[in-house]
Amino acid sequence: MRYNRTYISILIILACILPVNAQTGFDADRAFEDLLNQCDLGTREPNSSGAKASIKLFEDVLRPLADSFHLQNFKLDDPYSDAQLDLTNIIARFQPEKTERIILCAHWDTRPRAEYDDHSPDTPIIGANDGASGVAVLLEIARQISDAPTNPGIDIILFDGEDYGEPGDLQHYLLGSRYYVDHPYLPLAQRVVLLDMVGDAELTIKVDPVSYKSAPRMVEEIWALAAEIGYDQFQLVAGASMYDDHVPFIEKGIQAIDIIDFEYPGPDHSYWHTHEDTPDKCSPESLEAVGNTVLSWLYRQ
Repeated sequence: MRYNRTYISILIILACILPVNAQTGFDADRAFEDLLNQCDLGTREPNSSGAKASIKLFEDVLRPLADSFHLQNFKLDDPYSDAQLDLTNIIARFQPEKTERIILCAHWDTRPRAEYDDHSPDTPIIGANDGASGVAVLLEIARQISDAPTNPGIDIILFDGEDYGEPGDLQHYLLGSRYYVDHPYLPLAQRVVLLDMVGDAELTIKVDPVSYKSAPRMVEEIWALAAEIGYDQFQLVAGASMYDDHVPFIEKGIQAIDIIDFEYPGPDHSYWHTHEDTPDKCSPESLEAVGNTVLSWLYRQ
């Protein structure tokens, strides 16, 4: 992967002329409460009681803030049983009349199994980082842009069913984002920013090569802006290639990036898809680094 270092240098020079206002109003403590509130509902895999409670929680927060709010309900056959999956994408639209649009998204479901845990590998995980963290950042961003709108219209989308597939069964991951790109709310956004696993207390966000290939300028702008503000959690080095909710958009020709710390808490990924993915492994400081950076970037558009 090659980076445009000249472009990044220009961004930094411009930042000296136009200083970054790092005070967007993003409330990291309130975002962390949003993370805790999701976890308090229990596991949130499809068809669970926690999933039903989560939909109500998201509606209670987002409906009063958004210009239009939608529950995109759909059903799919469960590939691992005779049941049907009841799935719901949560869609909060801000200035829906605008044709210039950005999607901010995260998945809200949690893993229905803990296959990398020696203890109870067949039971669902609480998903504090892998699920709740990205949602928590977006709920707080929704509060901010409701009070102080951005220039482009914003669609905040919480996808269901991202983490449903068994290991190696890629066809049954990304259920909500796959459905949305085939049934979008119009006008459709031209750019997509996905947040996933952004709450790790030891946050290190490297660059997903899939994202960089799709939208190098977006990556360079956001990572450079984080550095300008002073967040060293963003590192402009290549990380692992991600198969995540940004991929269905890229396949449709839409620029999309994934802001993700896949090394949870380090290169051994020892908390990922285990019962160790709990709120004590996350921090408000990490949510702030991501939320304030993304919100600052939005206000520059």
